[in-house]
Amino acid sequence: MHPSRLFHQDDPSVLAALVAQRGFALLVGVADGRPIVAQAPVLLEDRRLRFHLSRGNALSAGLQAPGVRALAVVAGPDAYVSPDWYGLDDQVPTWNYLSVEMEGPVTVVDDAAAATLLDDLSAHFEAPLAPKPVWTRHKMTPGRFDALLGMIVAFEMTVERFEGVWKLGQNKSPEAIAGVVAALEGQPDQGSRDIADLMSRL
Repeated sequence: MHPSRLFHQDDPSVLAALVAQRGFALLVGVADGRPIVAQAPVLLEDRRLRFHLSRGNALSAGLQAPGVRALAVVAGPDAYVSPDWYGLDDQVPTWNYLSVEMEGPVTVVDDAAAATLLDDLSAHFEAPLAPKPVWTRHKMTPGRFDALLGMIVAFEMTVERFEGVWKLGQNKSPEAIAGVVAALEGQPDQGSRDIADLMSRL
């Protein structure tokens, strides 16, 4: 987390909306005394975060230990901010960004819950692709889904810490923010334009 409380976001509905929109997390745990990371699609309902990893993933093994805790980080849009854009002297470069952190105990779920997770994940990510027909596992050759299911481990985190960073220039004057917004709107990458839009709503 960024040390400045000015940038902290703790509204659960705002945080959950970013997790649902992005749907992809960096998962951090410990195995054999070493920090281990993996990336996975996630679903969040209330304070329950569901995800799966390949059975061969080092973090997968680490998360199966009794009483283990993990951290999940979902990154939103981000953008470099040049000090020239503030219209002020003696500024330094920075980075504006959105990020959500979820931390809590993790448990393994059974095969039925793992299959439900995969169904829910595909439904969540297929929906925005309409009018394309929705993909479901019923399109697969009988038995193939069950074979692949055995190659993953599904987990559920009880989210005890749920907070984020919305670093959007809140420590700058409205005039300085306007200068950054104008510059970011002209950048070629979507992330910069997304940050400009968020800053303009401050």
